[in-house]
Amino acid sequence: MSEPVRVGVVGMGTVGSGVVRLLVESADHIERHAGRPIVVAKAVVKDVAKARSVDVPGGHLSADYHDVSRDPSISVAALLVGGLEPARTIMIDLLEHGKDVVTANKALLAEHGPELFELARRKGRSIAFEAAVAGGIPIVAAIGECLAANRIESIRGILNGTSNFILTRMEEDGADYADVLKLAQEKGFAEADPSMDVDGTDATQKLAILAHLAFGVWVPWGEIPRMGIEGIDLGLLRYAAELGYRIRLVAVASRSDGRLAMRVAPALVKQGTPLAETRGAYNAVSIVGDAVGRMFFHGLGAGQMPTASAVVADIIDTVVGRTAITFKTTGVLSADSPAARIAGVDMLERHFLRIRVKDRPGVLARITGILGEHGISIASVIQHDASQAGDATVPLVIMTHPCGSNAIRKAVDHIDAADVVSGRSVCLSVLDE
Repeated sequence: MSEPVRVGVVGMGTVGSGVVRLLVESADHIERHAGRPIVVAKAVVKDVAKARSVDVPGGHLSADYHDVSRDPSISVAALLVGGLEPARTIMIDLLEHGKDVVTANKALLAEHGPELFELARRKGRSIAFEAAVAGGIPIVAAIGECLAANRIESIRGILNGTSNFILTRMEEDGADYADVLKLAQEKGFAEADPSMDVDGTDATQKLAILAHLAFGVWVPWGEIPRMGIEGIDLGLLRYAAELGYRIRLVAVASRSDGRLAMRVAPALVKQGTPLAETRGAYNAVSIVGDAVGRMFFHGLGAGQMPTASAVVADIIDTVVGRTAITFKTTGVLSADSPAARIAGVDMLERHFLRIRVKDRPGVLARITGILGEHGISIASVIQHDASQAGDATVPLVIMTHPCGSNAIRKAVDHIDAADVVSGRSVCLSVLDE
């Protein structure tokens, strides 16, 4: 029998426990795919005395990550610690001591990817990160390997299961945002502090990683325009449904004439299309390649075992040598690589506007006039009666024909400054395919 590969697991939280469970309970199956046994040599945890849902073989627990990095018998390390620090320090130490690293930490790669990729390349090591984007969906392998013959033209994705769970339950149950957020926390789909999920940060970090793979450029995730779902209410969901759409938090990256446009924001997606039918805590990614056309990937984007599945698959690929080959192309950036610039790049799309206007004659003409001044034509208008007797304002809903994102932003600012408008208007992109 071939000599076993000894793996160190740094971090045994939800995902780390799932990884150990798979490596132990599916050992025979994994050995067939890897060509040799893969064993957990050591697991690093905060508290070695804490009771755990899965036992590490031989009880090889440590509270010191150096016990993995300094052990010459361990060749692969699974870094399953979240956040930036101490994750960055640990990653550097593992690479410096000759370990190939598998990680699920998207925040770390989105923030420090060029630095870490360059270090791994200098040391002759690799970093595998399938689990960092879209959980169990093999999207990193699909872009980096399976679609390598294509120039990727666009990516659209639902990359955050928490936000998608909240929006679909609001839509299906007619429940308010706050109530569904509480339910998501009770079910374990949302953290006690859900801000990175609901404000779009998590999806934006994942989009930055996908853009690196798809377009070969580095986009600092903090420069990607983003808007969360906190402002989505039942009224917006109902208007969208009336028009034949659903609202989803969609990450978009597209390339045209050598320029890259990116954003993460709620958008109207047409009922019956794959993104619109992605419900609950599921993720979905739509990719357009110049040779293959549109492809669609769908699956659980978070959770213990889907994410653990992606981690273990990366461990197997590292053991058999596939990661060492593919990392040469996916890790091409260096720490001093210039970042791509996306500011000011227009996206030509239809838009949905909800404007709260004063209930008086001539208001519609005033609003449509402002849109016309900015070169924006109107496809349809909905204006219902005031919701309550004596209500001085009514919602005005407008669907535009395709127009530039810069033009619609200027138009909305102009509209919101008008004396017939109350409060901030809502402007969402419309995705029809």
